[in-house]
Amino acid sequence: MALKIFLGDKLVDEADAKVSVFDHGLLYGDGVFEGIRVYSGRVFLHQQHIDRLYESAKAIRLVIPMSPGDLKAAVEATVKANKIEDGYVRLVVTRGAGSLGLDIRKTSHPQVIVIADTISLYPPETYTKGMQLVTASTIRNHPGALSSRIKSLNYLNNILARIEGTDAGMVEALMLNHKGEVAECTGDNIFIVKNKVLLTPGLDAGILEGITRNAVMGLAIEAGYEVRETSLTRHDLYIADEMFLTGTAAEVVAVVGLDGRKIGTGEPGPITKDLLVRFQKLTRSVN
Repeated sequence: MALKIFLGDKLVDEADAKVSVFDHGLLYGDGVFEGIRVYSGRVFLHQQHIDRLYESAKAIRLVIPMSPGDLKAAVEATVKANKIEDGYVRLVVTRGAGSLGLDIRKTSHPQVIVIADTISLYPPETYTKGMQLVTASTIRNHPGALSSRIKSLNYLNNILARIEGTDAGMVEALMLNHKGEVAECTGDNIFIVKNKVLLTPGLDAGILEGITRNAVMGLAIEAGYEVRETSLTRHDLYIADEMFLTGTAAEVVAVVGLDGRKIGTGEPGPITKDLLVRFQKLTRSVN
């Protein structure tokens, strides 16, 4: 069945969802986006994603041509129109069409695009057996050049690192920052467990402040676990008792090996398993 896409200010058929070839989102990756999960027909942590989108847009001086409330309603309408029960929303705002060149003053009509569809998840055995990672040689963008907290349409930094992971036979890759510290993976945030304490890079490490990351941190604190945001090196990861990733698609997934080294016992650890169960309960009970 063809999808209904929200484009501009209305729902249109998938075949009619078109933007100008002069849109700076296409020409220069000039725009912002959010990826949001839908569980049982409900948009998960919807307001947090809307807030982050507007913050990203503000950071690049992009004015979204809709109020947050209207945009939230547009997402809900797109999910309903496509009868999505368990799926994914891609919410995009481009700079709009303009002349060839970088001057944002010569652009107009930013485009709002909402796509709601099913999602390809990691296979079930990934959650029972865990995944392997490799460290990419491509480092995370220097925060002085482009803040990782801006979820921009230009994802080439992440893509190049993911290519390295794919070449190594992995579905994800670890990225370090310009200081050689652990930042995040190409599409997920990273945590380790050491002596029953959860450790994760802070925002100053050059990471995206993940919505799922924050939700899992909250669940961990509620469960009585100590959680610390701190600088981490690969050495810290190599000697960790457990390691896991968090992300919109990944949810909570164990990492059992990094760079050919076994992490912990080489199997998903008890705290990782516990947090996955807690997160799955959350997604069935919270908007």
